[in-house]
Amino acid sequence: MLKSNNPQLTSWVETPEGTDFPIQNLPFGIFSAGGSKRVGVALGTQVIDLGVLAELGYINIAGVENKVFESEYLNDFMMSGKTGTRAVRERVSELFSSDNNELKNNTDHISKVLVEQSEVELHLPIKVGDYTDFYSSREHATNVGTMFRDPNNALLPNWLYIPVGYHGRASSIITSGQPIHRPKGQQKPNENEPPTFGPCKLLDFELEMAYFTFQGKPLGQSISVDEAEDYIFGMSLFNDWSARDIQKWEYVPLGPFLAKNFASSMSPWIITMDALDAFRCETPEQDPEPFEYLQFEGDKSFDINIEMYIQPDGGEENKVCKSNYKHMYWNPSQQLAHHTVNGCDINCGDLMGSGTISGPTPDSYGSMLELAWKGTKPIQLSDGSERKFILDGDTVIQRGYCEKDGVRVGFGEVSTKVLPAL
Repeated sequence: MLKSNNPQLTSWVETPEGTDFPIQNLPFGIFSAGGSKRVGVALGTQVIDLGVLAELGYINIAGVENKVFESEYLNDFMMSGKTGTRAVRERVSELFSSDNNELKNNTDHISKVLVEQSEVELHLPIKVGDYTDFYSSREHATNVGTMFRDPNNALLPNWLYIPVGYHGRASSIITSGQPIHRPKGQQKPNENEPPTFGPCKLLDFELEMAYFTFQGKPLGQSISVDEAEDYIFGMSLFNDWSARDIQKWEYVPLGPFLAKNFASSMSPWIITMDALDAFRCETPEQDPEPFEYLQFEGDKSFDINIEMYIQPDGGEENKVCKSNYKHMYWNPSQQLAHHTVNGCDINCGDLMGSGTISGPTPDSYGSMLELAWKGTKPIQLSDGSERKFILDGDTVIQRGYCEKDGVRVGFGEVSTKVLPAL
């Protein structure tokens, strides 16, 4: 166990009970407080300014230059790889632990290093170069196949053999708080009539997680399933918006395009794989046995609770589903091994989306398409209104957390309001 993950650790910085950001978490992000963007770490309700901390001489890690903490993205910091990022997190944990006096008695330095989260603006933490979205939830793929194809053959023949994925659009990845406009595109609501053009009528969320990579191997080389986690920095919440009516018309023969490239929303704090280590769990049984390059040993999945809420304009939040990352049929290590088995190179800051995460019960489905079952079972909200899909003015909020042995490691939230089409 890493010292930073000790469930008995406490901090001399007061952290509220039930916080997403105890000292066992220490996620990285990008913030500003009236000035330039810089690297910070969340601790309770505070942000630790790593640039100032390094400038004052508290961080001195071999292979990690202090200037990376004054960058507008985490990419420069991530170029130090797992060794460098782990060493920084361990050092921050040491400095802010209750039994460490290096900083806690220096009120002048503390006032420069700590900033209230309520007083900062959080920004997109990573400059995403490439974005791949997988389709790795068996329950979700089965539900969709049941609705749109043959219920007796819901999964396509390749699904149980390969982690299916497609390349998405990195430029439209946004962070929490940034609204989106309802997308426009072609639709074909009536099979016997020509297609129409206009605003999407079936706007949907997709409850997902994302992970971000360190710099990978050169083009032509593969990352094995056993070494995959050495190339993964951390994870965030991910709401990969989908225009279902546009998608239905365009996705044959080459897959999603305008239905998916208009926006994907991620949470601003990146929880490291080190912080998630205590929440490992088994991957669901895989049958048939995967090809050798996808076979692994040990616990490669993670027990992460994820919830989705809909808040009507001016109204209160309504929890519409609760799922868990542990349901994913293909785990992150298998996804990355498959992604690179053909020699595809990955770069620092690439984003890998999990695909919609649905569980085995109706309240754990990860999209409105499933929750309202293609519009046949509308969801009742507390204000008396119904939802088959997302309406203009709705704010969709996603939250997630892990909990074990009295320790809660949370992801914060990603919140996105839907505005009318332009």
